[in-house]
Amino acid sequence: MSTTPTQTIMRSGLGRARGLGSAKTGAAHWFAERVSSIALVPLTLWFVLAVFRLAGAPRAAVGAWLASPFNAALMLALVLITFQHSAMGLQVVMEDYIHAEKTRLGAILAMKAVTAILALMSVIAVLKLAIGG
Repeated sequence: MSTTPTQTIMRSGLGRARGLGSAKTGAAHWFAERVSSIALVPLTLWFVLAVFRLAGAPRAAVGAWLASPFNAALMLALVLITFQHSAMGLQVVMEDYIHAEKTRLGAILAMKAVTAILALMSVIAVLKLAIGG
């Protein structure tokens, strides 16, 4: 029966921990998620109030309301930040629960492509309403 030699490494806890974990990469993503969620709070409140005000209004009235640069800008901000926030959240879920690296990368890229296409379609719809009335 052969035994493998063991090597005793005399290092501090900090020395053993260096190079482990998500050093320098996870914090920016976490911070971006928090900033986007904070930005979504007033935008969502504005949107809900606008929906209640415009409930039952004809399409022309909604177009006239959205033709205001202020309302169009807030609507575009809401759409873009919502899709960006959802893409970041879905990416975290995929990173946590898809363990095969190639599958995870493919899923994240597909999700980002779908999110980008949906965001673009939403921006076009808002601009069409805002410009065309």
